[in-house]
Amino acid sequence: MPRLSLQKLALACAAVLIGGPASAADTEHSEVTLYRSDNASLYASSNDGVIDDGHAVVREQRNLSLQGGVQDVSIGNLPDNLDAEALSLSFPGGQASVQSQRLLLAQGSNAALTGLIGSQVSVLGDNGQPSVSGTLLRVDDGLLIRDGTGGNVLVRNYNAVRSAGGDFPSGSSLRLRIEAKRAGQADAVLSYPTSGLGWRAAYVAVLQPGDGCRMQFESRASIANRSGRDWKDTRLTLVAGEPNFAKSAGPRPMMMRAMAAPASSEMPQQGSLADYRTYTLPAPVDLPNGSVSQVPLYAPRTLDCERTSLYENGGHWTPPQPVLSPDDNSSGNESVVSTLRLRAFDSLPAGYLRVLTADSRGTPQFIGEGRIEDTPKGSDATITLGTAFDLRVARERTAFKVDRDARTMDESFRLTLSNAGNGSRVVTVREHPSRWREWNLTSSSIKPSKQSPDVLEFRVEVPANGKATLDYTVRYTWSAEQTPQS
Repeated sequence: MPRLSLQKLALACAAVLIGGPASAADTEHSEVTLYRSDNASLYASSNDGVIDDGHAVVREQRNLSLQGGVQDVSIGNLPDNLDAEALSLSFPGGQASVQSQRLLLAQGSNAALTGLIGSQVSVLGDNGQPSVSGTLLRVDDGLLIRDGTGGNVLVRNYNAVRSAGGDFPSGSSLRLRIEAKRAGQADAVLSYPTSGLGWRAAYVAVLQPGDGCRMQFESRASIANRSGRDWKDTRLTLVAGEPNFAKSAGPRPMMMRAMAAPASSEMPQQGSLADYRTYTLPAPVDLPNGSVSQVPLYAPRTLDCERTSLYENGGHWTPPQPVLSPDDNSSGNESVVSTLRLRAFDSLPAGYLRVLTADSRGTPQFIGEGRIEDTPKGSDATITLGTAFDLRVARERTAFKVDRDARTMDESFRLTLSNAGNGSRVVTVREHPSRWREWNLTSSSIKPSKQSPDVLEFRVEVPANGKATLDYTVRYTWSAEQTPQS
């Protein structure tokens, strides 16, 4: 093992123990309620170390070997960024009670030694020979060890530390002063919120060949662990929705009751929690530190969909008064974007949808990705796949006239759509008349497919290697009180 210099040892424990700590608690099993997080750092393969983002509530079943009376107990292998103010240990059977507690944070090269407080260790001296063995009590300006005679030994210069248990617990540790009614084994429940854990939905759609829009749809949950510790045989419940967290430096949701055992099924069991959706995984999972795991949310299925080539100009905005300047609203961009719409077959938690389609050799290829927000069952979700290569639109204003006395304004546009592809395409042209909220369509070369107070939409068929044009005129009107001053 590498030599540990005293300069690298940070203060990890400020309390001097009255007596040697009781045996460390063993984790029988843990239950984690995991909240959605969209922080890209949690899921990036290039990131190392602990990330202070994400929200989880942990409930661990611990077994303590206690002596009768007051004693100090150490619990290690805790996450690095848990919320110390909301951490609690309870004894459901009433065998003991907690008098005080102190969280020792894992920091730098001292993290492993902090996790060993309360454990049996062997210290090797500068010459590599055994120096002292016993219970590690403190890591400070040296190692405070309680040896087999009951005395305390302070080791300042050493080469290495060997754990009698064969491993070094990762993460932070918790020191508790406990009063037990009697000696023996006691079941305890340790609960705390922590960061470094998060999840989000990951969807994959493979478009099917044919004239219509059909796709094979897969739903998964991506679960990231950058908490500083491993999680083994953990029962997970995923919460879909956006609870409010008041503390900016870390999560502090209320402690939750124990989760009910999921029904026997390969898919997660869906339920509700106040205003949110939950997904309880059917079997325990392992979440190694520094990993991103995926589990299914729903069974794969084939869905109907709708693809649109969309040209859109303007947005949903209304000025405080009519805009009479001829320089406004005269042109637009040339790009046509490809969109994909689907109807939620069930509750779809927020996440990202990757879309693939087969190339000329039948190999699925990526054609775009977009975000799906939380979408209730039966609602539509639409994403933008990208910019169409062969389609362009040139937009020009062909007429503009303001009649202040009549309080009217007429504006005409011509849109020329070009298609460099070998097949005909239908382009949806979406215009937002934005000079004033009162308007009507007075003429158009193509009948609109949709018209609402802030949207004017046309479907234009553009031939292969050809062009098509759309002409339309809008008239705005306003009252005397709404007339601009200038």
